[in-house]
Amino acid sequence: MLDRIQLTRRRFLSNFAFASGAVATGVGSWVIPAPWANAAEGPIKVGIATDLTGPIAYAGNADANVAKMVIKEINAAGGLLGRPLELYIEDTASNESVAVGNVRKLIQRDKVDMVLGGITSSMRNAIKDPIVARGKTLYIYPQLYEGKECTPYLFCTGPTPAQQCDEFIPWLIKNGGKKFALPSANYVWPHTLNVYARKVIEANGGEVVFEEYYPLDQVDFSSTVNRIISNKVDVVFNTVIPPGVGPFFKQLYEAGFLKNGGRLACVYYDENTLNINQAAEIEGLASCLDYFKVLTKENPFDAKIQAAYEKDFPGNFLFAAGSAATGTYRGLKLWEAAVKEAGKIDRESVAAALDHAKIAEGPGGPAEMVPGKRHCKMKMYTAVAKGGNYEIVARSNGLVDPKEC
Repeated sequence: MLDRIQLTRRRFLSNFAFASGAVATGVGSWVIPAPWANAAEGPIKVGIATDLTGPIAYAGNADANVAKMVIKEINAAGGLLGRPLELYIEDTASNESVAVGNVRKLIQRDKVDMVLGGITSSMRNAIKDPIVARGKTLYIYPQLYEGKECTPYLFCTGPTPAQQCDEFIPWLIKNGGKKFALPSANYVWPHTLNVYARKVIEANGGEVVFEEYYPLDQVDFSSTVNRIISNKVDVVFNTVIPPGVGPFFKQLYEAGFLKNGGRLACVYYDENTLNINQAAEIEGLASCLDYFKVLTKENPFDAKIQAAYEKDFPGNFLFAAGSAATGTYRGLKLWEAAVKEAGKIDRESVAAALDHAKIAEGPGGPAEMVPGKRHCKMKMYTAVAKGGNYEIVARSNGLVDPKEC
């Protein structure tokens, strides 16, 4: 399974460049040309910077696919302001130094009108300066994250700690227990999220037994597993990421954590990451996200988006919330609404309109930016893994405030 996630450049080229009609414009660079010409003003240029290769390529490829789908849809409806959209895609390759150089191509060579992308927070922090400060370009970050990103002209369209913890952690205490362990990857998202999660755990009568941080490439968690078992931890609130998360969950399973009544929890776990382990190894895992595929059974709009995606992009790169695909969709549609309201494409005008943009329909429901905060209200859902699929067990009452900036 980890081999599927660790997508190499050779496999990516065979899966993406020829199948999608994209034209390679350099190493790690592709463009999907505008479908028609506007001689007076030319196309509006949209830049996507995401992990097409590397350990989280399953997420980056899904995000690029969503961008292609949305841009195709907008162009089919006549484009924006009478102009077609042209899509530029750069591989950030799960490598910040590679990413900065490739993002500069979007700004300096391609002169895009906006950039959407980045998955990990370390990636966002690496590329935001070349985009926003040096590049004077609008930036939309689509992934769930740890909060506290208040840079002007940077808009966040994924869930924040308040949206993922305020209702989820009390549910975990009620449906798991009070003794929590916080095993974590050693980078900014887990560190900052855990500060928030610990406060919610303790405010609701829970206890953090231990909080530990590991190198991102660690795959042996035997000492951590022993500590979890010996301390009789009820809930493992995990922020270890690929490639380590699969071995970690497997080792926990083999040690009898689930058999003895333990509860796994992971707020980025979606349909993509469900496939990292055998279903039995993560049975009962709980996640809290803005969308799960099971919602297609009750929501016609979710069913429409899901069907359109699966028709255009069959295969292993799934439309899923924890992989930023829903934030990518939401971000592009909110940006579309802002451009329509602004009537122009310059950064100042679009940012002013995006500050209060709303969409009536999106993955999991409607969404709206919180004025002055550059973060997004959205519905949230708690789901549990059962037999390799998710079941919704709780949901928010209306749109949840991100409580940021």
